[in-house]
Amino acid sequence: MNEFKQALQRAFHLAEDTASHEEIRNRIISGGRVTGTNMCILICAILIASVGLNTGSTAVIIGAMLISPLMGSLLAMAYGVASADANQLRKNIYGFIIQLVISLFVSILYFLLSPINEPSSELLARTQPSFYDVIIATAGGIAGIIGNTRQEKANNIVPGVAIATALMPPLCTCGYSIAHAEWGMLSGAAYLFIVNCYFIFMSAMFVLDILNIPRVSTITEKQWKRIKQKMIRNAVIVLIPSIVFTYIMIAGD
Repeated sequence: MNEFKQALQRAFHLAEDTASHEEIRNRIISGGRVTGTNMCILICAILIASVGLNTGSTAVIIGAMLISPLMGSLLAMAYGVASADANQLRKNIYGFIIQLVISLFVSILYFLLSPINEPSSELLARTQPSFYDVIIATAGGIAGIIGNTRQEKANNIVPGVAIATALMPPLCTCGYSIAHAEWGMLSGAAYLFIVNCYFIFMSAMFVLDILNIPRVSTITEKQWKRIKQKMIRNAVIVLIPSIVFTYIMIAGD
């Protein structure tokens, strides 16, 4: 029985093939850095996703999700919290806000100019968030940060997570909603985007905490416990509407 327990512990022991803390930091911080290259890629991704959503092309939408750099910013924010690096966290938050503003501007401009005004099934699908999206975002955040912290970076994980968690499509749907004054669609798409972002961020932060990422500033265990409690409280607040929507969806069927 003891041997079985030890085997089980080894099977789920994340620290065994973890990269050095310095390498993890460099990977994650560089992935969340807002540069001219990243911004050009982001604009291309948002245009591709907008076209895919506008025309109802699933393949085009998947392509946009694969090249979107938004996931890197969320993981970098999670690292900023886990390492108690307020300065780095602030930089990543500002960078993420810049990415959001640019993404919304580009998508709004596209949908204002597009001759196709009716919402496709792909657009409508991004306006009905549920508890299942919470599960996907949480699992995606865990998988994404694990892939980024291995000795040999698992390059196949991050693209898969980007497709599963789908940050780009709801953001583009927000652009469509603003362009056409569809405020009901906007609330659903914005909520889905918030769910995906927050649960990716939170789950990644907790994995980094388990891996004992070094903290750059002095913080007591009591303060750290308070931070985690606030994150869990916020998660519950974000979670409640998704449970209600899921109940309505199931009851309606």
